[in-house]
Amino acid sequence: MAELAVAERQEIPCQVSVPWNVVFSVSWSSLRRRFFRSLITMLGVILAIAFLTYMMVQDSVVDALLEARIEALNLLLQKSGVDVLAVQGTDTMMILLISLALLTCLVGIVNAMFMSVSERIKEIGTLKCLGAEDSFIVKTYFVESSLQGVLGTTLGILIGLVVSVALCVGSYGGYVFQYFPYGAVLRAIAIALAIGSIISVLASIGPAYWASKKQPVDAMRVEE
Repeated sequence: MAELAVAERQEIPCQVSVPWNVVFSVSWSSLRRRFFRSLITMLGVILAIAFLTYMMVQDSVVDALLEARIEALNLLLQKSGVDVLAVQGTDTMMILLISLALLTCLVGIVNAMFMSVSERIKEIGTLKCLGAEDSFIVKTYFVESSLQGVLGTTLGILIGLVVSVALCVGSYGGYVFQYFPYGAVLRAIAIALAIGSIISVLASIGPAYWASKKQPVDAMRVEE
């Protein structure tokens, strides 16, 4: 028996560091296996980023329409509640709404990932019993949370862009396409993508570290 154990240890070498491609494969498989729960997790990100994108795109479109200085268009803007005589730029209320959207996004991702870790404590214990290192657990949950955040951010940007343009067209008609601010809209999309991705990555650090510190014995003792 001792010789057999020695032979098995020689056949299965200790792997100190798991390659990132393996980590991505495991994380992606986990997201696919838990598709609907992952979708619920991403929903908070999608709504927050969609709201953020909607406000920035609409603000850019309205500024572009104001710069056109067309009397008929100014009447449409006034009917929509836009003060055509006010100085252009993002007002205090919009800054507050954007800040609330970002805070909601951050809290939503952190809460969702902690819930995900709590629901999978036994899975973490099993991985550790099979020899998974803390670094592998950290990488796996970090990548999984980041993927959820980036995918949610992308979907949120698409939804926010479509809704914003549709509402602007409904209010201002063909003027929107005639004076559409492509540069400002692309800049708004880039800002939303960067903010959503950065928040997702930062929010995934805590849950990933917490998951790696679970002891196998304690994890396996938890009742489902």
